[in-house]
Amino acid sequence: MMTVSENNMTIKVTPPTEGLFDLMIFARHADSQDPYNWVCSYQIQCVEPHNGEKLPENPFHFWGLHQKVRDFGIEESSHKGELLVAPQGTLLLTLQTSQPLLAMYELVNKDLDAALSKKCLASQAEEEKLSCHVLCPFQGYYRLSVFVKYLGGSTFRNAANFLIRCLRPVNQNELFPSGLSMHCGSGISSHGHGLSNPSHSAPIITTKLGKCNITFHTPASVEVTASLSKDKVISARYPLDRYVLVTHLRTKVSVCVVLPESGVYKVGLFGRSKDHKDFVHICDYVIRCFSDPSWPPFPRVYSLWKRGCVLLEPRMGVLQEQSWVRFRVKVPKAYQAVVLGQEKTVLQQTSNVVWEGDVFTGAAGTQVKLAAKFSQHCSSLEVILAFEVEGGSPASLGCSG
Repeated sequence: MMTVSENNMTIKVTPPTEGLFDLMIFARHADSQDPYNWVCSYQIQCVEPHNGEKLPENPFHFWGLHQKVRDFGIEESSHKGELLVAPQGTLLLTLQTSQPLLAMYELVNKDLDAALSKKCLASQAEEEKLSCHVLCPFQGYYRLSVFVKYLGGSTFRNAANFLIRCLRPVNQNELFPSGLSMHCGSGISSHGHGLSNPSHSAPIITTKLGKCNITFHTPASVEVTASLSKDKVISARYPLDRYVLVTHLRTKVSVCVVLPESGVYKVGLFGRSKDHKDFVHICDYVIRCFSDPSWPPFPRVYSLWKRGCVLLEPRMGVLQEQSWVRFRVKVPKAYQAVVLGQEKTVLQQTSNVVWEGDVFTGAAGTQVKLAAKFSQHCSSLEVILAFEVEGGSPASLGCSG
């Protein structure tokens, strides 16, 4: 194991067997591309070999930080040595940077394939800090390699290679979800899209209740949408996108998530400005819940659910059959708001601009729809939200956050 700093070098040798070994050292100027020149040799007499586990392959030859790591824009690491210990199979590596950097990470272990390796890493890129959350699903040694580039740079360069020793691995069912981007949590990407003041800056949210609310401050020109995914869905009765509701307030966006079952989920945030038709990816969050939640979904959302629309009640998208339900909702610029169920119910607007009224749900298996007219002269109603009507007790239907 070779570690090189600006002014010194350390080599740790573990001979594989007893006997006499030659250690030859080669060097060249740090900025040179010339061949390495032989500098000196040592003879090592090994009386008793070390029978520990073999170290992972390292094609980059050095361990720890690159000797010119400051030239890469990295000022400091949370871990100084080349060996990092993960007693419980988890590790957080942070690198302080002199300017915004993008980073990629590679985790290697003899039992780890490429697909599983990607589920072991969650990375965050902030203005002056890079972070990588690492999960180790097997006992033993790992190599964590870090590659960085400047925001306008074309290629990633290897800036560090850390040796991780995992004493007790994590459960493979608790690894991160597939498909995480290099932008997890708030940071360079969310800030670049106009999102500020995050309620959750860290990328991993752990909830015992099985629900959370992620908020950002947003300019009026930015629209945000969200997706919810999970690698293996067991008992959710509706598509996972029904379990996330995005609400745009005047200067804020709220992404409310409720979980239908335990496990590890990915929430993807996407945004677009008024000048663009397509949404682009902003960042991801990981939501972990192992307390066996079973929240019902939110109502189905249609394209007219825009900035300023707020669902006050009912918050869940599944209503009990043959019952009266209070509806309260804000729909800006609506001339009339109605609920279409067993009967048509015209909602009344209160002084605080909330449309409200009592609605009879009708028989199980039907849909109740919230619709609106946006002009006095328009004869047609446009659907904004849709609710399912089901049988069963109110307790079994639950209540969304």
